[in-house]
Amino acid sequence: MDGQWSDQLLFFLSIVQSSGWLAPIVFILFHLLRQFLFIPVALVCMAGGILFGSLFGTLFSLIGLTFVSIIFYLVVRHMPTTVNRLFRMKEKWFGRHAQLTVGQVAVLRLIPFIHYHLLNGCLYERKKDFHSFVMSSFLANIPLAVFYTVFGQYIRQFSLTMMALLFISFFVLFIALREKVRVWTLKEFLESSSS
Repeated sequence: MDGQWSDQLLFFLSIVQSSGWLAPIVFILFHLLRQFLFIPVALVCMAGGILFGSLFGTLFSLIGLTFVSIIFYLVVRHMPTTVNRLFRMKEKWFGRHAQLTVGQVAVLRLIPFIHYHLLNGCLYERKKDFHSFVMSSFLANIPLAVFYTVFGQYIRQFSLTMMALLFISFFVLFIALREKVRVWTLKEFLESSSS
């Protein structure tokens, strides 16, 4: 699945470019679909800069990311096991007693390899009522949307070939820098310990 997200993003860019006045709506909806396609938030925000420029790309990304956070809130309220799993993941990353502020979450959202919904879970832990959560999430999304959208606007000046090479380079870096995990079956473990 990892090899397909760059193709999916390029396909998405061509759809949005050809959709005319519906392009902003399609882009906002793509923010909602992005998590199911395993496309990083940063790449979608960069695509917003490429397609709409810095100002409108940031605005549309903020709207899309806010909708994603609202859906997260509504889903998490009805799935306590998911919340518990997020909190266990949070403990592994940040420690048991860490209570991240909105500002800390905003800074961490600039780091592409920290999961977006893990940080939503950190906000949810502090802001359990709907209005506070949505406002905190909106504020924490501003630096993410601005930074990556402006970067997208900047690379918009590149040729299409250069942009494709840049996206492929990001993909290769993403794959090369991921954590490599070796999973052992019980049989393999027992065979290696008996020898």
